[in-house]
Amino acid sequence: MTIKLGVNIDHVATLREARKEKEPDPLLAAEICEQAGADSIIAHLREDRRHINDTDVKRLRKTVKTRFNLEMSIDQKIIDIALKIKPDQATLVPERRREITTEGGLDVVRQFNRVSQVVEILQKWNIKVNLFIDPAKEQIDQVKKMHVHCIELHTGSYSKAQSHLKIKKELDKLQRMTRYARNLGLVVNAGHGLNYENVTAISKIPGMEELNIGHSIVSRAVWIGLENAVREMINLIKKS
Repeated sequence: MTIKLGVNIDHVATLREARKEKEPDPLLAAEICEQAGADSIIAHLREDRRHINDTDVKRLRKTVKTRFNLEMSIDQKIIDIALKIKPDQATLVPERRREITTEGGLDVVRQFNRVSQVVEILQKWNIKVNLFIDPAKEQIDQVKKMHVHCIELHTGSYSKAQSHLKIKKELDKLQRMTRYARNLGLVVNAGHGLNYENVTAISKIPGMEELNIGHSIVSRAVWIGLENAVREMINLIKKS
């Protein structure tokens, strides 16, 4: 099974918002990514609208031809927007206003009741739900209780690891938790901090369905163009 690639276009919007102009347009970025072979387009509508905004998600929902994956917090205002645009998939993530980027997985153990409520609301509106969680057995067990069928394992610790021993430890954990989740019948995706140097090992994990990558692809696009950057990532994943 070839692992799919979801491309997060948040940082295209970040560049636009640096000057509060119309360019670069995340919509055009999504079209280029799809033309290059991306299997899904991801956009995170943050509560502070630091990059992707309400207009972006409305336009993306109308034009994305593959699968539109809306990353979102469990804030009620964001939920209301999701119900209006009805993305193909909603990925619930934790969110803190002062963080530069998402710092960890959604704690579905401590927030079980609230997350369960949000899941039920979204599923009632026929929106597929994906939970972004840390690669931990207790988190996966709680997901299963919510009748959610898809998770995204947070690869931040693996991506930040420096020593060979630490990298191996984090990779082993991701392998074990992927196998554990798959045995429970869950679809397993992964993402956060993945790049052209560390993606190969993750791509070799049996049972991995999709890798969601944004920052490294947009960064690479500065030098070789967005279409080439997406194609390079897809080729790395396929070779694995």
